Amino acid sequence: MSTAGRLTDTLYGAGWATAKKLPEPVAVRLGRTLADLVWKRRGKGVLRLEANLARVVPDAGPERLAELSRAGMRSYLRYWMESFRLPAWSERRIRSGVVVDDIHHLTDGLATGRGVVLALPHLANWDLAGAWVTTELKTPFTTVAERLKPESLYDRFVAYRESLGMEVLPHEGGAAFGTLARRLRAGGLVCLVADRDLSASGVEVEFFGATARMPAGPALLAQQTGALLLPVTLWYDSSPVMRGRVHPRVEVPGSGDRAAKTSVMTQALADAFASGIAEHPEDWHMLQRLWLDDLDPAHPRSGATA
Repeated sequence: MSTAGRLTDTLYGAGWATAKKLPEPVAVRLGRTLADLVWKRRGKGVLRLEANLARVVPDAGPERLAELSRAGMRSYLRYWMESFRLPAWSERRIRSGVVVDDIHHLTDGLATGRGVVLALPHLANWDLAGAWVTTELKTPFTTVAERLKPESLYDRFVAYRESLGMEVLPHEGGAAFGTLARRLRAGGLVCLVADRDLSASGVEVEFFGATARMPAGPALLAQQTGALLLPVTLWYDSSPVMRGRVHPRVEVPGSGDRAAKTSVMTQALADAFASGIAEHPEDWHMLQRLWLDDLDPAHPRSGATA
């Protein structure tokens, strides 16, 4: 492992070890303090977040965008502080930490035995939402995670999410898709973060007035397995409780080939995501380039943050 890799792994490990031992009010204050320090430095991530928010709130002036990006960094650090502390939370704390509107879309869908795909954007804390599903609903699920560098950091993330009751598959090759399909055909639950895909297989969608790419996987899984496809959006309020909403099912079109159906369904996901992001833009943790006309033409899959 490189020196930089060892340092990154050490810092994340220290974060996990330290944050989960702090009293919750202290952890909350620490997260806000760190967020404000990062925001004041005006680094690449903060500037990219602000540029992304300018698309979401196009009538916002400089002062409003600055307010949103500051609130966005506080939300982002809240995500990390909660995630570091989640393994130490009691089941009661997890159950009381989330309130989900229209949860019947999920529970009724699971009751059909057809399997359910939950697709969500990078809003609020998707790890906490997953822990709530396994704890409150007593429903295990399968997800995927992109391999991180260094490998030891990826292993930490996988072990952490598995400790919350998730089955985590590596996001590489076609093996993950096959496993997800098998879980759905058995009536299981699959949860996928699905608002950014810069690969060649990404589906182009209109998103806040410009073109972005989102993954085809959720729509393809629903088509191939007969599972229900449900968008989910999350947000924070001023309390320690995270809120969420399960949106109505995205239907499979009755006509068109697979590519056409996938395009229509992915656009429907993008529209549901946009509704939640527009209502709570400060909770959208998108510190990377997303829209195609923001990408460096020489590096279309670079994933750069500025």
